[in-house]
Amino acid sequence: MLRRLYDWTLAQAQSPYALWVLAAVAFVESSFFPIPPDVLMIPMIIARPSKAFVIAGVATIASVLGGLFGYFIGWGFFELIGQPIFDFYGKADAVEAFQERFNSYGAWAVLIAGVTPFPFKVITIMSGVTGLSLPVFIFSSIIARALRFFIVAGLLWKFGEPIRDFIEKRLGLMFILFCVLLIGGFAFIGVL
Repeated sequence: MLRRLYDWTLAQAQSPYALWVLAAVAFVESSFFPIPPDVLMIPMIIARPSKAFVIAGVATIASVLGGLFGYFIGWGFFELIGQPIFDFYGKADAVEAFQERFNSYGAWAVLIAGVTPFPFKVITIMSGVTGLSLPVFIFSSIIARALRFFIVAGLLWKFGEPIRDFIEKRLGLMFILFCVLLIGGFAFIGVL
């Protein structure tokens, strides 16, 4: 089923409504959908590099709005909607333990999940469950998603097709490494 969904999502990049489909995918990916918007963004930007930053902007705005929907799910409908999503991603056991420490590092969690391959929807829902400050959530989401999508757009705009393999296979790892180094640096100087 996931493969068919992935193939359908990829095929939408050629559609005349590709930006609208990208916005919809970015929105739902931030709250419950398993396929990341990068699947659409990459072929769209390769096909039209002059629109790279418009495409990244659409993905960012829609993803943050979808994150707010995920926050709302966690805040008001966790048992009905959020818990099954956590079950699907194998994160149900971690909810209670995670909830205890989440708000202390909530902004960092949103930032890290927003740029890494970690399912962003888990963090958006958890932010609502724990009642993370909404302004902190929104600010962190904007920074994280813009960073992720504009880096992808910038790399594709500058290097085109040759960078595609790197982005699809290694960019998530690079974002994780960046986050580890960033947190390690802050911990080293005593900010965290």
